[in-house]
Amino acid sequence: MQSNVNPSFRDAESTEDWERALISGNGRQGALCYGSPARLRFTLAHEDLFQPVTEPLPAPLTAPALPRLRELLDADRFRDAARAVCDLAVEEHPGYEQTRWIDPLIGAGTVTFTPANPGDGYLRGTDFSTGVARQEWTGVTVDAFVSRPADMLVVRVAGTDGTVGVEPIGGTPERPIHYTVDRLGDDLVLTGRFEGSLWPGALRGWTLAVRVRRTEEGVLIFARTVTGPRTPADALAELPSGSFDDLLKEHAAEHADLFGRVRLDLGGHRAEQLFDAGRYAIVSSTGRRPPTLQGVWSGTYAPPWRSGWTIDGNLQAALLAVHPTGAPELMPPLFDLLDEQIGDFRENARRLYGMPGLFVPAHLGTHGRQNHFGPIWCLTFWTTGAAWLARLYLEHWQHTGDLDFLRERALPFLREAAEFHLSFVSVSGGRARFSPSYSPENDPGGSGDQATVDATLDVQAVGALLRGLLTINDVLGLDDPDALRWRSLLAALPPMRVNDAGELAEWVDPRFPDNHEHRHCSHLYPFYYGGDPAFDEDPALRAAAVRAVRARLRWWLSEASDEMGYGLALLGVAAAHLGLAEEAYAALTRISEAYWRPNMAPTHNRDHMFNVDLAGGTPALVTAMLLRSRDVGADGIARIDLLPACPAAWPSGSVHGLVARGPVTVDLDWSPGTVRAVLTSAVDRTVHLGLPSGPAGTVTLRANVPYRV
Repeated sequence: MQSNVNPSFRDAESTEDWERALISGNGRQGALCYGSPARLRFTLAHEDLFQPVTEPLPAPLTAPALPRLRELLDADRFRDAARAVCDLAVEEHPGYEQTRWIDPLIGAGTVTFTPANPGDGYLRGTDFSTGVARQEWTGVTVDAFVSRPADMLVVRVAGTDGTVGVEPIGGTPERPIHYTVDRLGDDLVLTGRFEGSLWPGALRGWTLAVRVRRTEEGVLIFARTVTGPRTPADALAELPSGSFDDLLKEHAAEHADLFGRVRLDLGGHRAEQLFDAGRYAIVSSTGRRPPTLQGVWSGTYAPPWRSGWTIDGNLQAALLAVHPTGAPELMPPLFDLLDEQIGDFRENARRLYGMPGLFVPAHLGTHGRQNHFGPIWCLTFWTTGAAWLARLYLEHWQHTGDLDFLRERALPFLREAAEFHLSFVSVSGGRARFSPSYSPENDPGGSGDQATVDATLDVQAVGALLRGLLTINDVLGLDDPDALRWRSLLAALPPMRVNDAGELAEWVDPRFPDNHEHRHCSHLYPFYYGGDPAFDEDPALRAAAVRAVRARLRWWLSEASDEMGYGLALLGVAAAHLGLAEEAYAALTRISEAYWRPNMAPTHNRDHMFNVDLAGGTPALVTAMLLRSRDVGADGIARIDLLPACPAAWPSGSVHGLVARGPVTVDLDWSPGTVRAVLTSAVDRTVHLGLPSGPAGTVTLRANVPYRV
């Protein structure tokens, strides 16, 4: 099997920095593979290994103060409104005197291999099609992968013997951890126990079991992290056995089933490699849980923002390519996480605002309580988390056609998300008002105050939520008693504003000037997905969105910008949806040049902070340039545009296995003057088809019969 490992890239960088390691993972376990011929390292992490550092508290009881908060916001006392929440929180519990973070995702430990025959000629690379990370030097080859079926790291060293060890990751934990290492023959078990006073339900520790087998050609190493109590003997006994070739064959079949569903050919353009590298990272870091900020990898006790799940754009970007690249199985882990924390979301809504329904905080970890906020980062004012997540339920149905999912999982979540806004949004004179409000992490005009009223994102996300509920009502043939309330609130939503520069404004309320020198572009939210009817019906509003994209892109392409590459990917996706091919390509080019390291893992800032959000955002951007689709309504008509933003740099190419909303599978190839496509639907369906030159008309698909255009 060794000869079948075909690295998707090669790099000669040896490193002691875990952030520059090769990555392999099965979603549940992650391995960082790095080092040099003098000593190789395999740092392991587990999707559930969050060190208990900060005890979760109930969200602050600010509901009685809502009228006062609204008065402060009406009086332009934005900082005072944010500070009032902090003061109330401290009065209730002294733990709110300091910023409260979620618990950090930490590394489980590092397996080391010191070869008997170090040498030169070091090369490394990862085979995206199998998940094998290869390191080699003269006479020695070391292959490693994290098996999906066996749920463990498997390492084969060929060409040398050597010494195997295991040790804690480097650095100092925020709270003490007690480590022991037991040796049972050639095997090793590292046990970590969290010390100090812990709260009910907190994780107590983990084990990292390492089995070592000497062979005629070298060494086999098997390693697995398990959270919770285990004796060393039990931890070792639970490790599966088997040959490297057999284990790889079983794993590669499962991995390839997900990774290999889409094939992109751009004639060797770097975008091909980034497209594959991004999908590989998301496939490899989605397990029982969705990818955290660092996927399923960690070599530190203090990951940026504690890792976890940030839902004001990060997680959505990480998952943005999952559906159009034909891997819907990677989405339910998010829904499972939300199901587990939904009790916290309900309690947040009740305590913060005295409302029914759901309030999902911007940061999720081992709990879903709204604990993280401050006088500047006034995240209790961000009420749109559940509405944005509701869009992902709709995306899952739009790309799978699964009516059971729509009825049993999507509809209940959407109803509760809407229930909050039906109570929270005030309507006066037929106009809905969102107060307090928050456009993720931006401050109007660079003022420093993030507390606002009527963020455009609120209007867009709640509008999409209500339209989605009404569509579900029609598709499932329901007569929901709340449908009249949904229609009433939808009709009361204020129109989006165009600012004095002719740009789509980030806040509907004219008191708030735009700030284009910012990493987020939340007011372009509809263009991450299927669009918004308002932009189709009003050419002037669409033109304003185009100007907003260009204004924000000018900052991104300047030397002043540096942070949050996934935000640039989202901006590029919006540009592609609007048909701005060269703008989308400019975003992709900057991403390619500044945010991907030689190990083919992306960073949050330019060459700084390992982060997988962009691993989802990059293939989403490439896909958006090649295929656009609108939401399918109760009539079942799919609206699909081929090559909506294909740049001049890609005069020819092909892509196979993309999925448009419907769902409709699309295979596509093009060359100068020619576009060929094959459309396939699992059910009889009408498609309104668009080509780069304009509308191509209406085609009729028969169930499971490929239609050639």
